[in-house]
Amino acid sequence: MLLHLDTSWLLMTVATVAVFGFFFGTALDAIMKEDGFGSTGNTLLFTLGFFVAVMAANEHGITFRDLKLAVAWGLSGAFIFISVMALIKAGLARL
Repeated sequence: MLLHLDTSWLLMTVATVAVFGFFFGTALDAIMKEDGFGSTGNTLLFTLGFFVAVMAANEHGITFRDLKLAVAWGLSGAFIFISVMALIKAGLARL
């Protein structure tokens, strides 16, 4: 799905996800404080997790005919990725 987008659509998609990622990243930074990755770090992790989840679903044969389904997969992947990274950071802090 993402690989077949035109360059301008791909840039708009990345920009939109990054803006929403910054919104959620700032909120997570306020909640997690020093346990998080900062506003920018959370934004990068959110954006990366979103696109990795969508690409992984596409690789496994899931086609997104509805945009709502793609957004649901992307948001789920983003929050799972941030959660896993926070768990890894907490685990490393205990060593």
